Amino acid sequence: MGKKIQLIDRVRLGLAVSIAKSVTFLVRSLRLGAASVLPGSIARRIEPQLLQLLSQQVKNGVILIAGTNGKTTTALLLCTILEHKGYKIAHNSTGANLENGLATALIENTSLLGGLNVDYAILEVDENIVPKVLKPLQPRIILCLNLFRDQLDRYGEVDTISKKWTKVISTLPDDTVIIPNADDPTLSYLGQQLHQKVLFFGLNEPENYLEAIPHAVDSIYCPRCGHPLDYQGVYLSHLGDFTCPSCGFNKSKPHLESQEWPQILVGLYNKYNTLAAATATQELGVDEGTIKSTINNFQAAFGRAEDLMIDGKKVRILLSKNPVGTNETIRVVTQSLDKTTLMVLNDRTPDGTDVSWIWDVDTEKLVERGGTLIVSGDRVYDMALRLRYSEPSLENKINLIVEEDLKKAITTALEHTPANETLHILPTYSAMLEVREILTGRKIL
Repeated sequence: MGKKIQLIDRVRLGLAVSIAKSVTFLVRSLRLGAASVLPGSIARRIEPQLLQLLSQQVKNGVILIAGTNGKTTTALLLCTILEHKGYKIAHNSTGANLENGLATALIENTSLLGGLNVDYAILEVDENIVPKVLKPLQPRIILCLNLFRDQLDRYGEVDTISKKWTKVISTLPDDTVIIPNADDPTLSYLGQQLHQKVLFFGLNEPENYLEAIPHAVDSIYCPRCGHPLDYQGVYLSHLGDFTCPSCGFNKSKPHLESQEWPQILVGLYNKYNTLAAATATQELGVDEGTIKSTINNFQAAFGRAEDLMIDGKKVRILLSKNPVGTNETIRVVTQSLDKTTLMVLNDRTPDGTDVSWIWDVDTEKLVERGGTLIVSGDRVYDMALRLRYSEPSLENKINLIVEEDLKKAITTALEHTPANETLHILPTYSAMLEVREILTGRKIL
């Protein structure tokens, strides 16, 4: 943290940063995007050690956030809490969470000579590149939020990823702090194996148990011995209160009492994000009053339970990119009184090209409540077919509208939304970027 770098490295780093900043200026001036990836890509070609050289200049250390769901919201909440205490933060706020995106976020805060003057770097990281970036970043704190199946064409099963995480995290210094999700059996077990300081977060709210384990469950077997786990109850997917009747493995004790902390945004999944951020900031010495005040006034990150006013009507965007996340956004929709929903399914690189995951989503719950469902996106007919198969009988319970053109789909959805209700939009990642650009007229990436 805050180390000096050699002169020869400083010269090459300065060249890389200067060129990257010039690229950023050109891309943004020409309105070609937010320049959240390309500058880092170019800079890393000039200086391959760029991540290491910049991260070691961060005064108080790097905070790394990894997991399948919740990274962007947790990172933004962490950033907001620390900024309220007067700290200067480097943060990949656009959600560009691969190596070039991380590099770009750090470059954004450097001088033309490559000097980085920030107190903390808060970086959300794609779960698949964690083993690649831990050594150069040398994080002070690592938050392990959850592991679910995501982008089946790119990633392996969750236990494969967790084993890679455990192997590389165990090589980090003793003073590294690891904050895993106690309710995720895989991550609870990961934390129990580490030699570093481990602070777990999780829920203790039996009143919020699901009625049954969802169809889209990922890990209900003991990560130690492979025996089926006994669950007192689940909060979402395989996250819950569990024990192994065979070897005695059980849920780790959370550092904070979840019922004492306020709910951030809508959806129980956001309570996990709250607890992760609160645990990390308390470890950094932030007082409880500041943390809770920030939570109570927190605004959602783009596309994550984000509320917009469009033509006098309220629109809520709920990113839905995998079975668990989509089941949770459907839970939010069905708990409301609103009856108009737009689902947008894409299969581009950021989404994952395999869309078979939609058959693991409990769309039946969305169909059972009735109302109007509009579907759009690159795989609009796949989504429409899934919804048709969700109908319990030949009698149509929903008004299903299929619209290939996304702009027309949004217009149609708004027309069907009464003035006193909210239009819920459930898009995959690339679809979310398109939806926001259409609604706000601005690109994010």
